Amino acid sequence: MTGLPPFGWHAVLTSWHLRPGWLVAGLILLVVYGAAVRAARRRGRPVHPVRAVCWVVGVVLMVLTVSSAFDIYAMSVFWVHMIEHLLLIMLVPAFLVLGSPLATIGAALGDGARARYLAALRSSPVAGLTSPLTGLAVYTMVIVGTHLTSFMDQMVMHTWLMSAEQILYVVAGWLLMLTLIGGEPIRWELPYLFRIGLILVGMTPDTIVGIVLMQTESNPWPMMFSMHPAWAPDPISDVQTGGALMWAAGDGLMMCLALGVMVALLSGDGRRAQFLGPWLENVRRSTLAEHVASGGGEQVAADIDPDGEDALAAYNRMLGRLNDHG
Repeated sequence: MTGLPPFGWHAVLTSWHLRPGWLVAGLILLVVYGAAVRAARRRGRPVHPVRAVCWVVGVVLMVLTVSSAFDIYAMSVFWVHMIEHLLLIMLVPAFLVLGSPLATIGAALGDGARARYLAALRSSPVAGLTSPLTGLAVYTMVIVGTHLTSFMDQMVMHTWLMSAEQILYVVAGWLLMLTLIGGEPIRWELPYLFRIGLILVGMTPDTIVGIVLMQTESNPWPMMFSMHPAWAPDPISDVQTGGALMWAAGDGLMMCLALGVMVALLSGDGRRAQFLGPWLENVRRSTLAEHVASGGGEQVAADIDPDGEDALAAYNRMLGRLNDHG
């Protein structure tokens, strides 16, 4: 690979190679999803066109990424590898999750099969696999394990590990984003406050690993850099540039996810309950009802709108009582 021409827009547009396994997998994913969409429409449960478009974009982007110049140059220039990494672990999973494949399959099934399918998705084993903590743990282990170890050199000696790494990136990203931006019929339906918090925590692996790579002063993968083309940055600069990309672009994409979550919150109904979650919202309602009742409004307390004029009056009465007590 040392004979590769300099990486640039010309290489991005003209350098391609066929990855038969990924191409077949992509076609299967598109065919199965398309069949599910048609079956769901026949059963009177049409899939929103935006979901279908997101799924197609995610699958096509995945196949193009592993067939493109980013993949060809990935084992020779580390910062190019980092671009492929971000595409596979962030952008591709985001589109796949927004396609809601689990919900689409459920919509395609008959009533009996659909009930069993939904019960299986909410079962304890599947709930453990789709837990937000599981997604965060897998994401962290994949980020750390492929960049702060000798894994890059192992890929040089065992080329099949590169495909395994790419699959891990897509799976880890999908598990992380499933409960962040997904709308699947699984047990976990996180309130938006927790989703935003989880996104901020999810920025930690990218930040830490990116900073470690930016501060490196030695060649971490001598075998990989033995294939370094002459026109590329020296190995230390290459690693430091890749680390900067992981930190800046990785955290930037996470912030875009957080912004998307806030937009979804502001455009939905029942925003307070969606933001706090049912448990915190019930606590808020109970506390408000207690204050209303203590002010002589026992009958109103049960039916009061916690975000309406009665609630405001209740808060004002509570502040008045506190002021009188003082």
